[in-house]
Amino acid sequence: MKVLILAGGIGSRLSEETAMKPKPMVEIGENPILWHIMKIYSSYGYNDFIILLGYKGYLIKEYFANYLLHNNDVTIDLQNNDISFRENKGEPWKISLVDTGLDTLTGGRVKRVSNLIGNEPFMLTYGDGVSDLDITKLIDFHKKSGKFITMTAVKPEGRFGILDINPDTNEIVKFAEKPKNEHSWINGGFFVCEPEVLNYIDGDMTIFEREPLENLANEKQLVAYPHPGFWMCMDTIRDKERLTYLVVNEQAPWITWIEQ
Repeated sequence: MKVLILAGGIGSRLSEETAMKPKPMVEIGENPILWHIMKIYSSYGYNDFIILLGYKGYLIKEYFANYLLHNNDVTIDLQNNDISFRENKGEPWKISLVDTGLDTLTGGRVKRVSNLIGNEPFMLTYGDGVSDLDITKLIDFHKKSGKFITMTAVKPEGRFGILDINPDTNEIVKFAEKPKNEHSWINGGFFVCEPEVLNYIDGDMTIFEREPLENLANEKQLVAYPHPGFWMCMDTIRDKERLTYLVVNEQAPWITWIEQ
């Protein structure tokens, strides 16, 4: 099953980083968040990726074109114009890097690679979110549902801390920093789609999360896979710092693979 990753947006809320690079190439730890997302899927055996490029997409192309050079010690023989890698720290990935247009919207980006998807189910996610989601269980759930599309639903952390105040003394009894919203589920990405989903996308100016998903929901072809575990997207510099802290301190819940 192919994995599509939306990697074409500008990421204006993270302009401190995205002025120079596309959002999926912003590093958390030593690697871009895009790499982390691909490692999540790869750890479950899904290694065929289609990266939907737009803003500064050439930087993503250059990263993967020089992946072995970035991740291995090399010996360069200038006389014979030869480069040999002392190790082979690669990945078992097949990656199609497709320029889907600078201004194309999310649905339009997916529609543009219809020929690469073919008449097969596929997975789709955003290039800025990580999770400890069990991909195998997600796919099993989707198959049993019989629906055209499964959306992973998550509970985000709140934007602000909550104070528990004693009404008689005004003393703060408890302070909870950014608790999860116990009642609200949101779109966490990590979709599983049947090829019929492509028929709900009109063209470049289609926002995937609007008409396509709304129409699929109206036709009872959209089902949610609730994931109460870890999920976080990188929208702001503070999010980047939080994710980096988790990686550097070996507390990142989504990193379940073992590096050789």
